[in-house]
Amino acid sequence: MWKTLLPMLAWIVLLAVLPWWLGLPLLLASAATLWLVPHRLAPEHVMLIRRGLHWGLPGLAFALQRTLGGDAFAWGAALLAVLAGYTLLAGLEAWLDRHQRRTPAAASAEWPELALAPTGPTAEIIELQPPGWQSASEDIADPHGGHVTCREDGCHFADGHRVDGVGTPPGFAQVGFSPGGRWFAARMADDSVLTLWDRQHDRQHRLRGWQLCGWYREQPWLIRRNGDMPLALPAVLGRDDD
Repeated sequence: MWKTLLPMLAWIVLLAVLPWWLGLPLLLASAATLWLVPHRLAPEHVMLIRRGLHWGLPGLAFALQRTLGGDAFAWGAALLAVLAGYTLLAGLEAWLDRHQRRTPAAASAEWPELALAPTGPTAEIIELQPPGWQSASEDIADPHGGHVTCREDGCHFADGHRVDGVGTPPGFAQVGFSPGGRWFAARMADDSVLTLWDRQHDRQHRLRGWQLCGWYREQPWLIRRNGDMPLALPAVLGRDDD
């Protein structure tokens, strides 16, 4: 602190001792340096000149009032000169710090975006569409065209495909399709066996002890008993990554 304070006190004394018409050009030259070539000055030099302007104005005011006679009028004129000098200095510093004032504003503008940005996996509310079961004892309309007829050996489609039955009478009790018709589901009356057919990839899955809870985005979700948390088919098959 003393390394900064002592030179500034010496600067005030120097400007107070010199005639005001010698001290004023020194301050004006310092201000012009900051105005015209701030990019050529090191940051520590810019700070030193700014401190010199702040501390030099009181010394210049003292020299001015001494020249004017030291009476009340002289002190009033000196105070007005100091006020005008600090006003001009504030404008100069505002111009010098214009880039620094914009940076926090930009950061604050980005803060809401940062606060709302996801920091982990995106949360998603899953609403299952209940399965629309129909009796397997009657012919069922296929969303892809034709009808489905179920017997003890399985369910037969108009295009020749067949979902094999469970091998025990009376076979499937209820059948149904996913909302878009991609999946075909068939279950037994006691829910001991659930058969799912992925018509897009022509894959059949026979699951024992699982019940179809509903559909979400054209995919089946399953439970073992009422009240359980539904699981997607990949999780039931042990392929969570899918």
